[in-house]
Amino acid sequence: MFRFFGLRFRRKIFVRVNDSMFHNDFSMSNKISYHPTSSLYIISLIFVIFGHMKILSELIKVVDQNPDSILVMRQQTEQRLPAHQHDKTQLLLVYGGIAYLQTEEKDFYIPSNHYIWIPKNYPHNLMFNTQDLYIINIYFPDEKAAGFYDELGIYPVSNLLAEMLSFSEKWQGDYFKGSWEFEFLLTLKGVLSKENLKKFSIQLPTTDDQRLNAIIGSFKNRLNENLSLDIIASHSGMSVRSLTRLFQTKLHITFVQYLKMLRIIRAMELIKDTDLNMTEIAYEIGYSNIAAFSNNFQQLTNMRPTEFKAK
Repeated sequence: MFRFFGLRFRRKIFVRVNDSMFHNDFSMSNKISYHPTSSLYIISLIFVIFGHMKILSELIKVVDQNPDSILVMRQQTEQRLPAHQHDKTQLLLVYGGIAYLQTEEKDFYIPSNHYIWIPKNYPHNLMFNTQDLYIINIYFPDEKAAGFYDELGIYPVSNLLAEMLSFSEKWQGDYFKGSWEFEFLLTLKGVLSKENLKKFSIQLPTTDDQRLNAIIGSFKNRLNENLSLDIIASHSGMSVRSLTRLFQTKLHITFVQYLKMLRIIRAMELIKDTDLNMTEIAYEIGYSNIAAFSNNFQQLTNMRPTEFKAK
């Protein structure tokens, strides 16, 4: 089953229609020069929305029509869809770039050679910022399982998992009980919880608070500047205490923690999408000390920037 999420869904659609950062189907509207209040602009939005609803309806049939099967999909499909959910659990593997998975509470950043485990009926939608991204989706039938399989989490692809994926690299479609492919994929799923890998920890909280979003918007594209809490509070016409409380109340995170994650996320993008060296990237995101940049990067991603570049 898939569901739309009322106003939340509609808000996301209209925000993303003009967001040129992401190379998904919404970006087609970036080429349209209609004024936002014109009839042609509104009609173009209607076509975009109903086009995605049709894709969503088609994917429903593919994913959930065989509730007892394990489904392997290698097409870039999910990034075209608004917020939705599946009756099946989902293993989503990312190669060649960074994927962005949005949920109601947080934005998750999935770097290359990582996977995200999505429990059943967990509302989400996928976006990415590179044409070179390669994604594998494996949907598993619902089985009663506690712990690891009940929680959304991002983990690195281990050597063992990589070998198993390589062995099954040509598989696609539904696999049913009684086939050796089904048993192999079920074993692959079982491996995930046994590896005891450390979760990838960059999870950027989101909010509908317009004032806080405006404040974040005022500095998220100026990460190379000196962005202290005092400076941002002053520019926002707030006291340091009020701004601190706003971050804690709405995002359940401090300003410093939020800024650190923004900077490391931007560093990940620059590492994958540019030829800048690590020193240049550090300065580009506001670090004057390469060691501090490297340490913070490792703290949030469990690897050094050079390791991340090699992935």
